[in-house]
Amino acid sequence: MKEQVQHQTDVIIVGSGAAGLSLALSLANTCRVTVLSKGELREGSTLYAQGGIAAVFDKKNDSIESHVDDTLAAGAGLCDREAVHYTATNAKQCLKWLIEQGVPFDMEFDSKGRERFHLTREGGHSHRRILHAADATGKAVQSTLIERVQEHPNILLLEQYNAIDLITQGTSGHKVVHGLYVYNRRANRVETVTAKFVALATGGASKVYLYTSNPDVSSGDGIAMAWRAGCRVANMEFNQFHPTSLYHPELQNFLITEAMRGEGALLRRPDGTRFMPDFDDREELAPRDVVARAIDYEMKRLGANCVYLDISHKDKDFIIEHFPTIYAKCLSVGLDITKEPIPVVPAAHYTCGGVMTDFNGLTDISNLYAIGEVAYTGLHGANRMASNSLLECIVFAHAAAKDILAKIDTQPLPPELPEWDESQVNDSDEEVVITHNWHELRLFMWDYVGIVRSTKRLERALRRVELLQQEIQEYYSHFRVSNNLLELRNLVQVAELIIRSALARKESRGLHYTLDFPNSAETTEPTVLSSDAPKCQSDGTL
Repeated sequence: MKEQVQHQTDVIIVGSGAAGLSLALSLANTCRVTVLSKGELREGSTLYAQGGIAAVFDKKNDSIESHVDDTLAAGAGLCDREAVHYTATNAKQCLKWLIEQGVPFDMEFDSKGRERFHLTREGGHSHRRILHAADATGKAVQSTLIERVQEHPNILLLEQYNAIDLITQGTSGHKVVHGLYVYNRRANRVETVTAKFVALATGGASKVYLYTSNPDVSSGDGIAMAWRAGCRVANMEFNQFHPTSLYHPELQNFLITEAMRGEGALLRRPDGTRFMPDFDDREELAPRDVVARAIDYEMKRLGANCVYLDISHKDKDFIIEHFPTIYAKCLSVGLDITKEPIPVVPAAHYTCGGVMTDFNGLTDISNLYAIGEVAYTGLHGANRMASNSLLECIVFAHAAAKDILAKIDTQPLPPELPEWDESQVNDSDEEVVITHNWHELRLFMWDYVGIVRSTKRLERALRRVELLQQEIQEYYSHFRVSNNLLELRNLVQVAELIIRSALARKESRGLHYTLDFPNSAETTEPTVLSSDAPKCQSDGTL
């Protein structure tokens, strides 16, 4: 039996992206905070966010109502207007907080020589309202927040730790969270964290798909843990796909910006012929979801691994000047985009649904919060508008912090928690099972539950995922945990939620497109799934 280790803290935050670190900094002057990071502190989706953060700074030409209207339009009739208005109203204040932390947003001078923030415009926005740090805003935000949390004496950072399961007490509808079991990857042991409050800031679940723009840590951990504990989830069928991700074994997760199509790049089949004119009058300049569906259709029809984005007909100096990063990246693996087309595939990019919360980030379980991409707040609806995702992280981190601080002094200490029991398990000698199931899951999710769906494909996927769940639960019950096992267990759970949500939506809307119901319904509601927590090995119920 390995040594049992228990941590005690006021607030445990699972995840170290923009949402988690913003919450930690907003709490740390008042209470003890522990931040759990599955990998290194800086690894996560925030780091790779190229776009900016939306907020109304130009009151002369823009307004909060305009930001609200644009978001509602992008959400295809499924946004919660109150949630959108709450987010847009609090946007500027939260951006000012980021500026106070030292995030270096780009500046410019107006006609009178006064310095101001440079505001850009992205898809779906009717005005310039995007604050950004060049084309790497996420990196600037993440780096700045990491510096601040590392300086704070009340924040304990635990890197290389996987969250396993929440520990709760009570019955369905009246549960309270007291902590969680965590896997210390460096020491190869399970530890216990006791806390007055738990916050999930684990990001999305795009790793469930074969092709994704997300880092490896995006395995839906928070969504799966909350579901097992008894929380409701909503709108899991809406997963945003970026149309053009580089298809190359040495450069996975590398996006090819849509600006390249804006500068004349053409999409071609493997035989060199164009196909976008067959799908939309706007050709390569059609909206993101239209282009992604067209690529998906051609790949499935031809049985092709990828299609090609070709800008080689443009002047070499023009290409290098406008796309220096892409040129250099591709050249590093032997692709000269000035002479040859770029192999591309669509890639899962953003999870629009998640754990249901109120405007304080509070879930169905007392003292359990979910913020950022892991959460469903009602902001995104059936499609996410550009630059609202980082905004959601900051706004709801501040809201959760305010709610926690109002309760922290009166919240009693949790009871003594049961130790992790691994007396009935052994070290695995069948790691190949995990590898095989991992590949099978991501492949059938891509083929059957991807950009274009049908009832037949979804039913086939559901049968596959139920078999995988049985295999993985048996494996989980007999062997000691590992990083890959925990991630696979969570991904399979999230896959089931995505499939069941997609089957429940008998229409096409936003990011959910099904061949059996190609039109949008006249009236629609969010897809909400609820469950009493099933039993698991950790049995995280007191």
